[in-house]
Amino acid sequence: MKTAQRDSQERGSLTGSNQFELLLFRLGGDPQGERSELFGINVFKIREIVAMPAITAMAGSPAHMLGVVNLRGQIIPVIDLPAVVGCTPKTGLNIMLVTEFARTTQAFAVEAVEDIVRLDWKQVLSAEGSSAASMVTSIARLDGDVNNTRLAQVLDVESILRQVMPPPENEVDPKTIGPKVKLKAGTVILAADDSAVARSLIEQGLHALGAPFIMTKSGKECWDKLQSLQLAAESEGQRIGDKVALVLTDLEMPEMDGFTLTRQIKEDARFKGLPVVIHSSLSGTTNEDHVRSVGADAYVAKFAAEELAATIRQVLTH
Repeated sequence: MKTAQRDSQERGSLTGSNQFELLLFRLGGDPQGERSELFGINVFKIREIVAMPAITAMAGSPAHMLGVVNLRGQIIPVIDLPAVVGCTPKTGLNIMLVTEFARTTQAFAVEAVEDIVRLDWKQVLSAEGSSAASMVTSIARLDGDVNNTRLAQVLDVESILRQVMPPPENEVDPKTIGPKVKLKAGTVILAADDSAVARSLIEQGLHALGAPFIMTKSGKECWDKLQSLQLAAESEGQRIGDKVALVLTDLEMPEMDGFTLTRQIKEDARFKGLPVVIHSSLSGTTNEDHVRSVGADAYVAKFAAEELAATIRQVLTH
């Protein structure tokens, strides 16, 4: 199996081609351990994969929190991922996935790691509207668009983390957001994010900023909407800047990722001068370098409402 540590050059090739790598793992099945399904998480979120170490149970831990481990001097909380999802491991919790995203480090216990596969985002479809949408952002067609392709459920790990360890109330406090923005009359912020939790937080933040917006659920949907707004502007003798003040996009999205969306906007003469802000849980200097390489005007890590608001204000005033 390939290592989960991606070097900068390979990451650059992936972000430039609307591709990503998915770590496939199993959590178990029904109470008898049968019907074990494949689940996935973006390799960019994985710091390391280790055999399950000894875990120290913590008094008063929330449900599905196994405890903490000491990994090279860092105390890391460990979440029982099969229990969260509702699966029963047949052979136990054997592997620990140490993840870094959204400014935090945590580990997920799983039954078994299967493989790492490289996919095109076009192979990934939104799980919006499905019964598992609160935990699954999308469904990956591992063998492409063919009958009976293997399927993997791409977990919304941010949503799961919030369920297990709820953040403080009032994550978006209008009192601390700061001054409202003043957009050009008739313009909106066009936003894209495939996570329902993230969309809700972004919408709250934009409301607090006093910014009208259009929310989309994928890079492709955002690109299609931008195209239609451009046509509307052209028919009215206007430019896209008379319709859209700023594009705010996530990175990980089905069909078209945020890197590809940003690059297409920046390379299209019709959208010259249209600012793009990337808002992602894929934090770290490597990802920030790739953000700059595709021409984004700013990057802000999820989720700090005040920082997002400050970044939007800064970009709009430049």
